[in-house]
Amino acid sequence: MTHPIATAYSSPEAIERILILIATILHHPGIGGRDPLLEAPGNHNAIAPLQQQMTEMAQTLNLDLPEYSSHTLRKDLKLLRQYGLLDHRMYRWGYYLGNAALNRTELTLALNALAAQAQQQGHPVIRRVYTILERRLKGANLESGGQLLYPVRTQLSRMIMPTDPEAMMAKRQYRRTLFHHIDKLEDAIATGTAVQLTRHHDPYGTMTVGDITVYPLQLMASDIAWYLLYEYAPLGQTTNPTPPPPGHFEIERVDRFSDQLTILAQTSRGTPTQYCQLQQAHHLRTKGWGLYLGDPHHQHQERQGIVPLVSVTARFFAPIQAFILEGELRHPTQTLSLGHDGCESFVDYQVKLPERSLNEFLRWTYRFTGFVKLLEPDCLAQQHRQTIQKAMDRY
Repeated sequence: MTHPIATAYSSPEAIERILILIATILHHPGIGGRDPLLEAPGNHNAIAPLQQQMTEMAQTLNLDLPEYSSHTLRKDLKLLRQYGLLDHRMYRWGYYLGNAALNRTELTLALNALAAQAQQQGHPVIRRVYTILERRLKGANLESGGQLLYPVRTQLSRMIMPTDPEAMMAKRQYRRTLFHHIDKLEDAIATGTAVQLTRHHDPYGTMTVGDITVYPLQLMASDIAWYLLYEYAPLGQTTNPTPPPPGHFEIERVDRFSDQLTILAQTSRGTPTQYCQLQQAHHLRTKGWGLYLGDPHHQHQERQGIVPLVSVTARFFAPIQAFILEGELRHPTQTLSLGHDGCESFVDYQVKLPERSLNEFLRWTYRFTGFVKLLEPDCLAQQHRQTIQKAMDRY
């Protein structure tokens, strides 16, 4: 008995048409998607741009594309779904085969980002993935003269602690940190599943050592370390007699957690809820300066919008003032103003911050010691003056 698909695609013209369709989607991932800048919602016809691109692809390949209708093209797309080349879902933002959602240029940019996380930021999972990609794309990279894997962009944030369990084992430097379960942690983040962690190191005495039950929200590379952004969960056990309330956000270095990780079954709240909470946490972060999100009481008030912001002004002198003027986007509330005191010029950098962020802002100014003066608030100015005096006394 002849299969109906074999009958429908037995002619050379039909085979050539389906191959041109595959080649078109393969070389132009996203073809057929609506351009939100040019088209109004509801007026898009995905078939038309796909047909046009197929015609151009046929010309590029020096092939004669047989005439066909949009109805025939829809049947061809159905065939690709039957054979697993397309998924059984809507492609509202354009067609792509399997997981090949990038073209060559987009792939190069993505590889640059992966390389930076794998090499400079020491992400162990991404390092393994990037090694696999390097091996699979070796032929394409040689064909492009090395351009495909050339690091056009990179990030110079460099981690100052071991992050790769395989590298630790090779050096016999097993650290027993959360990095040894990073793949399980990432799965919990993606699914919105609560976990029980154990903080085994608190060098500054700001957080309680012991067990905590949280919803992990995101892994973040910042400056010299990987951090975990998480939200306290309303379940599980804790060794802290006064744990933060459910919903409280914190950011902590990954290596300060031990290698004890317990996935709490039946606690998944789903990706949409995760994303909503992630946005709330980042709203707090962008309002402040640094990674400290405040204690439970003040964070709750801040999220309710009842915590007044503190006006902070730092005066920067040459040659640092040029560097300060270049930073137009350091903080959403900042203002910059030039001045002259009769002896030298300066730039006043003013920003409005919650009180929780004052110490982090002060630590940021220390890198410019000798070229900066804190003007307000007075408590911050006095603290800055005392720190400089201590430094002078040591000399």
